[in-house]
Amino acid sequence: MAGKRRGRNNNGHQQQQTAQNPRRLPRKALREPAPFARPTDSEVETSTNKLTIAQARRGTPANRPVRVYADGIFDLFHSGHARALMQAKNLFPNTHLIVGVCSDKLTHKYKGFTVMSEDERYDALTHCRYVDEVVRDAPWTLSTDFLKLHKIDFVAHDDIPYTSAGSEDVYKHIKEAGMFVATERTEGISTSDLITRIVRNYDKYVRRNLQRGYTARELNVGFINENKYRLQNQVDKVKETVRTVEEKSKSFVYKVEEKSHDLIHKWEEKSREFICNFLELFGPDGAWHAIQERSERMLHALSPYSSPRGSPSSSPTRRRSISPDASSPSRPPSSSLSAPSSPASSRKRGSRSSVKSSSTYARHLQ
Repeated sequence: MAGKRRGRNNNGHQQQQTAQNPRRLPRKALREPAPFARPTDSEVETSTNKLTIAQARRGTPANRPVRVYADGIFDLFHSGHARALMQAKNLFPNTHLIVGVCSDKLTHKYKGFTVMSEDERYDALTHCRYVDEVVRDAPWTLSTDFLKLHKIDFVAHDDIPYTSAGSEDVYKHIKEAGMFVATERTEGISTSDLITRIVRNYDKYVRRNLQRGYTARELNVGFINENKYRLQNQVDKVKETVRTVEEKSKSFVYKVEEKSHDLIHKWEEKSREFICNFLELFGPDGAWHAIQERSERMLHALSPYSSPRGSPSSSPTRRRSISPDASSPSRPPSSSLSAPSSPASSRKRGSRSSVKSSSTYARHLQ
């Protein structure tokens, strides 16, 4: 009892840790089947009555699913495998899909060396959402006893004859018994194609794994090839650095060009604005000429009137000195024979009596 209680406490503590940190899942979850598939030990009612394809397509009771079997190597499990199993699962409305996986010993004997071990291939099929049951160490050729043991109704595979183990088609007797249902292959992908890619790009993948920390011994690479691959990696790094610098320099030059174009555009706009403002201020119709005209008008309005030179008729001194009888030249006015005016009288007459007006008056008396 104590041991069971301790186990429950440990499980509760483990669930609590998982709830606190969802990324940290318990290890046993990695071995559990996909949640979409049925448990392998689910009890379903099976009947020995033989089903036809028409009966299976019309649908069977929920407690009597159609048991479909599909087998293969499933090395490097890929989307082509998954699509084939999806087709097998959807052959009938109520399908229980059983997948047989051949062991390494049998596969190496009839087909060749595999990349993944049999345990890895079994586990890959367990986590496929279309698979309800996995049969380990499946036979290469299906016998009547094997079909009865697993209560198989139909076998699903592509319709291409599969030549192996001295037979032109290992599914020939299944087809003759009316238990064969064809699926379609997915073109463009297969295990052989994936292996061919790796072999064709062997150097790239070796260099990739050396960069990731794998040793030359783990990669089965000699000393000379190891140094060659490492040198190639260094060269690639230098090339990548140069390429990065070139891209950065191109982007920098591009940004400088953009900024220079922007500056030139702004300078052109500012220069046009300056020229327009200058013309508005100093042009023929500008504000500066209007200001000058207004200032000249103000000066003319504030300054006294001055007569032009050489105009004796408009002189104020002449108007004062000449009497109404000035028409007779023989009788000059009495004021002209008097002595020169004193400074006081000059101030009374005002500062406008200049030497020029005096000389004009003397010339008139002669």
